[in-house]
Amino acid sequence: MVKLILLGLLAGALFSSTFILNEFMSSAGGHWFWSASLRYLFMWLLLTAIISMQHGFSRIKELTAIFRAHWRFWCITGSIGFGVFYTGICYAGDHVAGWVVAATFMFTVVTSLLVLVAFGQRFDKKFIIYALLVFLGVVLVNVNEGLHASSVATAASVPMAEMLLYGALPALVAAFSYPIGNQLVWQVSYNTRMQNAERRKAQKSSLDQNPSTQSSDNQGSNQNHTPRNSYNNNIDSNPLLATEAPVQSTLQNLISRIPAIETELLQNAFNKVWLMTLGSLPFWLILGIIVHPKAPSSSQMFNTLLVALLAGVGATSIFLYARERAETSSEVAGVDSTQASEVIFALIGGIILLNNVLPSAMGLIGIGLIMLGLVLFAKDG
Repeated sequence: MVKLILLGLLAGALFSSTFILNEFMSSAGGHWFWSASLRYLFMWLLLTAIISMQHGFSRIKELTAIFRAHWRFWCITGSIGFGVFYTGICYAGDHVAGWVVAATFMFTVVTSLLVLVAFGQRFDKKFIIYALLVFLGVVLVNVNEGLHASSVATAASVPMAEMLLYGALPALVAAFSYPIGNQLVWQVSYNTRMQNAERRKAQKSSLDQNPSTQSSDNQGSNQNHTPRNSYNNNIDSNPLLATEAPVQSTLQNLISRIPAIETELLQNAFNKVWLMTLGSLPFWLILGIIVHPKAPSSSQMFNTLLVALLAGVGATSIFLYARERAETSSEVAGVDSTQASEVIFALIGGIILLNNVLPSAMGLIGIGLIMLGLVLFAKDG
């Protein structure tokens, strides 16, 4: 668990570059749509080059086949986890200061737990206390920043109502979208593990009952056994068709339609990010047609490329890798909680790179609470 927390913190450090660069691009007059969409276009190109260099272009062909077989799932997952998420971040950054975006998005520490519960996961109640402890620390850190901003406010400052509507609300939507997208990908791997475990259990049970017909029984198990919460192999290519009986709620019905994809390629974080990024491209195309922004400047394109490299390829891959290695819902919650460290790294980066002042006592207490919460997650995970 300690290793997973450290990987999450590294991802948080790289993620923190997003808020700084997005605010810089917005102040330079760049449109939020290009800050959002170009990041994922550059991400897809960079990941394609990285994967091809590591495993050859044949790996891209294999991933393309996986995408085509489950294109609806990857488009839905990419649109929510990357599209809606980063649209909210960039749109908010275009209307309010970066600290407002960071503060509101850190609510994802709590929304991650809500998403886990919605997906049927369970964990010790003490982890809710740890998550709230981390979130309280984030609130104190950002209240400290807000008080500092108020002390230097001018007539051109953004009104509170406008800040909440155009800044806080989009960032709050992003705080829900990101863990939902990540959980969808995690659920695919979980479904596959459960499917394989049930197959092995069925084969063992068949062998115990009639050892003399092991071969025929195994074939019958593979052909007739339909795992719970996964797809029948005959319709794996259509992840919107369910094969099991109706469940209790619409949400659970949707969760039951998540496929179990039989491939070892999804154990690689780069491969999963590549698939999600490709799945998000239709979202960006449709959004671009609706928004119809002016062309981006060369400076905005370069800064977006930098965000794509640091936060997109680096941070996202590391974060998903850590999340995939989590074996329990408590460990998943612990990895998700490391996103709160983005505020800490953003403050440190501001002090070093932008000559910002040290936070007050309130800010230091907030940082202490965040670190305490992370330590408790690591200790009891």
